[in-house]
Amino acid sequence: MVTTLRGEMSLRFLAWFAVGCVYAPLLPGLLMMAKPALMPEIWQALWADNQWSGALLATLNSTVISVAGSLVLCLVLLCGLWPGARWRRYAAQLPLLLALPHVAFASGFLFLFADNGWLARLCGISFHLDEYGMGLGILLALKESWFLLWIASTQLNYQTLSQQLTVARSLGYGPLQCRIRVLVPSLLPRLKWALLAVVAYSLSVVDVSIILGPNNPPTLAVLAWQWLNDADPQRVAMGMLTSLLLVGLLGCFIVLGWILWRVFRRAVGRFSGQRHLLNIQPLASSLGLVMTATCIAALAMLVIWSMAEGWFYPAILPDGWAFSGWQAAELSPLGTTLLLALVSSFTGLLVIILWLEGGNPRFDLWLALPLFLPALPLVAGQYRMLLILQQDGGWPGVIWSHLLWVVPYMLLVARPAWQQIDPRLVITARTFGWSSWKIVCLVKLPLLARPLLAALAVGFSVSIAQYLPTLYAGAGRFTTVTTQTVALSSGGDPQQQAIQALLQMLLPFIMFIITLQVGLLLGRFRQGLR
Repeated sequence: MVTTLRGEMSLRFLAWFAVGCVYAPLLPGLLMMAKPALMPEIWQALWADNQWSGALLATLNSTVISVAGSLVLCLVLLCGLWPGARWRRYAAQLPLLLALPHVAFASGFLFLFADNGWLARLCGISFHLDEYGMGLGILLALKESWFLLWIASTQLNYQTLSQQLTVARSLGYGPLQCRIRVLVPSLLPRLKWALLAVVAYSLSVVDVSIILGPNNPPTLAVLAWQWLNDADPQRVAMGMLTSLLLVGLLGCFIVLGWILWRVFRRAVGRFSGQRHLLNIQPLASSLGLVMTATCIAALAMLVIWSMAEGWFYPAILPDGWAFSGWQAAELSPLGTTLLLALVSSFTGLLVIILWLEGGNPRFDLWLALPLFLPALPLVAGQYRMLLILQQDGGWPGVIWSHLLWVVPYMLLVARPAWQQIDPRLVITARTFGWSSWKIVCLVKLPLLARPLLAALAVGFSVSIAQYLPTLYAGAGRFTTVTTQTVALSSGGDPQQQAIQALLQMLLPFIMFIITLQVGLLLGRFRQGLR
């Protein structure tokens, strides 16, 4: 009994210690933002800056388009396809669509829709993607809609909703009316945290904004990032204050979302569509096809550009094909990226195992806080702590900076499976006198091999996509495929940008394939493996 208690206490201590180390920058980051808010001269300098109003407009435009567009796309596809065979086929594509990094997708999207992109060559139409953040918002709406659909697919209770839809149809409501009255009100409250994450990411995204967003002025996140990198202390303070305003904008969107939800609940009861004329299934099918085709076309642009030998506007196809671009590509960022992602994901896996076994589930939502806050102030807090500890520009500091985003995503993937472990197995193991450590290693980990491998693949992908943590914590000394792709986006070398974007995309795909095959292999030797 004493040994068991000691084992539980050691697990709890290690769990809280590991989580405390990972989440330590949260408070310093918020305090660093709050300090300039008490300085009137910084406020005056901020309002007097000629980029401020344009940056605010671009940020609001891109965020509204991203959040509203992704939600509308998600609801249209669900109302039109769920729960039929078409929905199951589309849902099977979601893991592949989610594995595509934002930066790689933005690069292919740019090659497709830019003023000198492939569609402009084909149709002679200029899309002007960077004006007022419109292109950035459209890209994020498309990418985040797949995230919302994936979350929704895990939240829909088929049996309960099917019964409710049957009752609604028996009352004379049409197919669309049934879904608006039953499916949408049931789903939206369950998507609130996912929507909050989409808002936070859209407000604070820097890497994708550099590739696809407006340049003069940029979005608020890019402007704050530029000021934080300035040598002038006043500019740095303005960057911190802008980061604080991003948090304030996040709060405004939360209030606006709550108001819109109340309005929707009142309006849905008055909705009376025509029973036979409103058939949304063709629209949803066409929309899903267009979304998937856009993703495939963006990837095709990356492949074509990576092998193009001379492709000048307005030619529709390259003058020739060659692998000279791959031969001349800088591959050292690939090794750096791979090592950082492997160490970060395996370290994150250890942290979440400790937390799931020894932590308190009531604090799980707080551990997801980095997903709901703008990334820039958190990165600044990390960098300040690394400067104090004199660990900036080193491998431990960069890996530690990645964990603040790797751990929450891995926890979201692994937590549901961990909570479904049959408690009778643990009770039986305790009757044998096994310690908590032995139960974890010999009972729980073998049972949850597949979910933990999935969490490992997700953490690996999240680490690869980190841009700001790598720049700040690495002090500019670490070049990854993500930082290289963003840097090349403004360098006039589309071929090398396409190559680095493809490398960024291939690494998560390979990791997902490896973890899937390992899970299948383990399943052959252990019966009842989840």
